[in-house]
Amino acid sequence: MAWWKAWVEQEGISVKGSPHFNPEPDAETLYKAMKGIGTNEQALIDVLTKRSSLQRQQIAKAFKAQFGKDLTETLKSELSGNFEKVMVALMYPPYRYEAKELHDAMKGIGTKEGVIIEILASRTKSQLQEIMKAYEEDYGSSLEEDIRADTSGYLERVLVCLLQGSRDDVSRVVDPALALQDAQDLYAAVFEEYEKIAGKSIEDSIKSETHGSLEQAMLTVVKCTRNLHSYFAERLYRAMKGLGTHDRTLIRIIVSRSEIDLNLIKCQFQKMYGKTLSSMITGDTSGDYKNALLNLVGRES
Repeated sequence: MAWWKAWVEQEGISVKGSPHFNPEPDAETLYKAMKGIGTNEQALIDVLTKRSSLQRQQIAKAFKAQFGKDLTETLKSELSGNFEKVMVALMYPPYRYEAKELHDAMKGIGTKEGVIIEILASRTKSQLQEIMKAYEEDYGSSLEEDIRADTSGYLERVLVCLLQGSRDDVSRVVDPALALQDAQDLYAAVFEEYEKIAGKSIEDSIKSETHGSLEQAMLTVVKCTRNLHSYFAERLYRAMKGLGTHDRTLIRIIVSRSEIDLNLIKCQFQKMYGKTLSSMITGDTSGDYKNALLNLVGRES
């Protein structure tokens, strides 16, 4: 079933990188786009949203070698607003980006529990281990210790359990796609049996027994277990629904899932809401920011 594994992995990826990649010309294109007065934003979009994360890291090295400047810092100095945020997010290696999002969620006054819950509940054990490693390397402290210091009570316990890897890691078995389906079928059977005994859904039980961030954490775990792509589709929809846009959530999910399963999330989004993700982004964002997101999302029918 190796063909099935490869097909599932490739089908999910919306940003596959350039097949004829050369970092030096790309670095030169970016330099020229930001040299002098004004910035050629479209040139930045055409390069950075069409390269894989690994290719972007190679471009950054070439940029530094050729022009003596840090590419990420140059982007920050030339751009602004949400367009800057999405372009800078693309320059982080995946696990370092997620570590940064977790660090920012606990930085300063108040804690953004929703960000922490989203990341911890939706990643596999091996992914969480890489995030913890990146967090400690970049911020000089333990992610688990920082979460314990920033949260308390049952929420703290749930988050620490998630951090220690409560979700099965299917990446090391022979057929990840089938293993994931088997896990989801098993949990579905457990949920169904619980609901027969309790006479109500597990979600309703959580809502009646918990509240606030703890309720959010428990519901997120259930949603990620039932269908991870549905969970992210819902997060994206809620980020754009109604007045205002939760841009950070929108950027985080699109950037972090673009080389994993964004195409599958897009399909689920259309099934759930009767519209494409691209159409909702088009109606909710504008300018270079919109164009960058649409390039990352890719074509939709």
